Amino acid sequence: MTAALLGLVLTATTLNAVLSPPPARADNPIVQHIHTADPAPLVHNGRVYLYTGHDEDGSTWFTMKDWRVWSSADMVNWTDHGSPMSLATFSWAARDAWAGHAVERNGKFYWYVPVVNRATGRMAIGVGVADSPTGPFRDAIGRPLVENGEIDPAVMIDDNGQAYLYWGNPNLWYARLNPDMISLNGGPTQIPLTTAGFGTRTGDATRPTLYEEGPWVYKRNGLYYNVFAAKCCSEFIAYSTSPGPTGPWTYRGTIMPAQGSSFTNHAGIIDFKGSSYFFYHNGALPGGGGFTRSVAVEKFTYNADGSIPTINMTSSGPPPADTLNPYVRQEAETIAWGSGIETEPSSEGGMNIGWLENGDWVKVKNVAFGTGATRFTARVASPVAGSAIEVRTGSATGTVVGRCAVPNTGGWQNWTTVTCGVSGLTGTRDLFLRFTGGSGYQLNVNWWQFAQS
Repeated sequence: MTAALLGLVLTATTLNAVLSPPPARADNPIVQHIHTADPAPLVHNGRVYLYTGHDEDGSTWFTMKDWRVWSSADMVNWTDHGSPMSLATFSWAARDAWAGHAVERNGKFYWYVPVVNRATGRMAIGVGVADSPTGPFRDAIGRPLVENGEIDPAVMIDDNGQAYLYWGNPNLWYARLNPDMISLNGGPTQIPLTTAGFGTRTGDATRPTLYEEGPWVYKRNGLYYNVFAAKCCSEFIAYSTSPGPTGPWTYRGTIMPAQGSSFTNHAGIIDFKGSSYFFYHNGALPGGGGFTRSVAVEKFTYNADGSIPTINMTSSGPPPADTLNPYVRQEAETIAWGSGIETEPSSEGGMNIGWLENGDWVKVKNVAFGTGATRFTARVASPVAGSAIEVRTGSATGTVVGRCAVPNTGGWQNWTTVTCGVSGLTGTRDLFLRFTGGSGYQLNVNWWQFAQS
């Protein structure tokens, strides 16, 4: 955290209170049941895995204790994989589970994160490692990989196999990583923050360039891009390009202007299924703001010369990149939009949706029913009688095309399978599951699946 940011927190908090956002009405932000921040997307085996921070509800500071993982095969329906890494993963960490970045190499997944080192009181960068993109992650080395009091690590693996670690606020640093991805090949090198390389900031004599934090470095068509959070506060997203991984950098301009109700922003860019996507965060959920942020995503197209166009925040998000198959088991926590739901680890593995009350619902987008479904099956648990899952189309209050009664199973994690008939589900359409019952919490759902006759 910079002195400039610290000095503007009070102002930003006041602005967030005055300019409170209206509820989002579409599919951005992509997660609605918790606050997420600092997106780091990774493409692996036909899915996007999204690594985020987690802002605590009602937070009035960057109060963050764990990290979360999500994934999608279509860019509209996101599966909640829970929290496979937290401050407790690092025995030497005291606090501040802030913005990290995950990469894959040789079948292992490395998650670089900044935390406060208990021994020194300074920000340091640790490394989690896992055999799966969804974890669980363990501390790879039992100590900081690097420590100079600065934050926001990101890793780029060049075409020749050399990996680079970038990080920094208020400065910008890089270091070469050894092939093991958990040790440095040489010491940190400071990247010169010149106005030619990173733009000109006005009104702050201590920081002459626009670079603030959150570097995201990648290579495309022989050109290296450094996308970063610019200025403060509110931050916007800008970028520079270079012919090499360490510079010299040339400032190229703004990607996303300062928008939304969060005074920070943090970008991640990927290509997936033939299109390019820009991830960021804002404060668009009810109760959202600079300390209760939410990740969103936009589809974009590079200009012919390789430059990145201006991208504005939307509540609609990108179009589907694929359809969802309802005739294979789908996790209940795979959703495009949810109202009133929460998630938790399931006794059967993975996560389930829960704390479902009468009228809560989820939307699953672009579901390919084809010639039509005739049966709906769900894995459910409930300690009460009289609840049900309504299958609807059009909207959460749309036509009911099926209704599965849910019995009292004797507990929130005592699972049973229920099946009911459905009709009218043909073609590709959005699916709505609405949960009904009496007062209070009614049921949990682990997974669902449709069948054809």
